[in-house]
Amino acid sequence: MNERKRTSTKAYHNTGFLNSKDARVLRMLSEYLEPKSRFDFHRVEDTVVFMGSARIKSRTEAEELVRQAEDGGGNLEDARMALRMSAYYEAARELAARLTRWSKELGDAERRFVVCTGGGPGIMEAANRGAAEAHGLNVGLTISIPAPEFDNPYVTRELSFHFHYFFMRKFWFAYLAKAVIVMPGGYGTMDELFELLTLVQTRKMRKPLPIVLFGTEYWKNIVDFDALARHGMISATDIELMFRTDSVDEAYDWIVLQLAQKALAQPGATL
Repeated sequence: MNERKRTSTKAYHNTGFLNSKDARVLRMLSEYLEPKSRFDFHRVEDTVVFMGSARIKSRTEAEELVRQAEDGGGNLEDARMALRMSAYYEAARELAARLTRWSKELGDAERRFVVCTGGGPGIMEAANRGAAEAHGLNVGLTISIPAPEFDNPYVTRELSFHFHYFFMRKFWFAYLAKAVIVMPGGYGTMDELFELLTLVQTRKMRKPLPIVLFGTEYWKNIVDFDALARHGMISATDIELMFRTDSVDEAYDWIVLQLAQKALAQPGATL
């Protein structure tokens, strides 16, 4: 009688197990180790992170929305707001390009101060686009959410990551960051901003982390940081954890000065 040959599957090939509740810690660990291996391979040791809304349009897109609305093809008030907010897309694009050109002039063996975003549309696309136009590597840390997939063509292919766990994605934002630029955004942007502010305020983050809050009118309307201090919920000095500006020139000069003084002079500083 012929005996049926018994086959077995190694644990690391068992997709049923790997996708199970019991293997969750392995999946979490993979979202640390796999990005780390790619960052190490491409010698990316620090980043400049851009945060902001995925909904902000480029000037060209916003102008087209206005044209369509004027022809009866949309809400004119919304289109005009999109055009107004597109200034932040163009600012992020220009600032990312200028910082990329500056970093490339440093001449270090490592790729210093690589532009990093959440890899999506809007402000994220703008910053990746600016870095790509300056012929620099850039990083995209996308997240799986129930929304239409978006292809950001400006992210360096080898440094395009896709996360399941928000906390692992935010770890990589914070761990390599040597500076952060926060453009106008919604819940996601505020979540990321306040987590970083908390890490800096409580000194759980030991490295210096310059934070630019770009768009003074927007942020004044959205979050009254001065009121938090007046009510005793934060210290007055906590407001100084952010540099607030509307100027690409001011943001660029301040970030470069901070990086020169605090990151280039202290290589290897981490969380």
